[in-house]
Amino acid sequence: MLKSLNTAATGMDAQQKKMDTIANNLANVNTTGFKKSRTEFEEVYVETLRRADAPELGGRPAPLETGLGVRTVATTRSFAQGNLVGTENPLDLAIEGDGFFQVRQPDGTVAYTRAGNFRLDATGRLVTQHGEAIEPEIVVPTDATGITVQRDGLVLATVPGRTEPIEVGTLELVLFPNPGGLEGMGRNLFRETPGSGAPLRTLPGEEGAGGIAQGFLETSNVTAVEEMIEMITTQRAYEMNSKVIQTVDQMLQRLANLR
Repeated sequence: MLKSLNTAATGMDAQQKKMDTIANNLANVNTTGFKKSRTEFEEVYVETLRRADAPELGGRPAPLETGLGVRTVATTRSFAQGNLVGTENPLDLAIEGDGFFQVRQPDGTVAYTRAGNFRLDATGRLVTQHGEAIEPEIVVPTDATGITVQRDGLVLATVPGRTEPIEVGTLELVLFPNPGGLEGMGRNLFRETPGSGAPLRTLPGEEGAGGIAQGFLETSNVTAVEEMIEMITTQRAYEMNSKVIQTVDQMLQRLANLR
């Protein structure tokens, strides 16, 4: 019976971790470019009490096994496209399709994001809301009166005294062989890992990368109703494992009271 207690305890722990993931998804239901996660489980291991080649009364060999619980094996992230919402802000950019923006970190490394709610800093650089520069760097003249970002990533600025917009840079996107292998850093940023594969830098619309939609933001791909359903089923699974522990405890109490 002690095995049952341990098995049920692993079930409660696994469901708690799943609930933590669901809570984080729901908390970010309105976060620009957020990608939802899923918690995956695997059987801990199976104890074989009798091998399949052992003689069995029915004449057909059959194993006698008992499972010993569950454990969390991975937290996978869905990079499915979120909806695009118009904002009328020329610095809001969304990727229609695959790819990531590149963000230069203070330590010199490059991180990757799907969130395109950018702004200009005091020097005219295109940066994230936290002041991290887009890679490659794009600098807009401080006296510019308008900015246009084409679908292919070309950035144009309208400046006084010029009849035609001037080119100030080109946005690049990055593709990964396995985006699911990226490591989350917080603030909608990801870093490369051996599991994600090496990044492929390309232009929007090339090599399978998506195009740029100016004046739009990609919303979170979390669906609140789906997460609520997951939360209910997870809560029920947690309660059932808790009930197993209560039942085993009652059985042990009865055994202890036997005289």
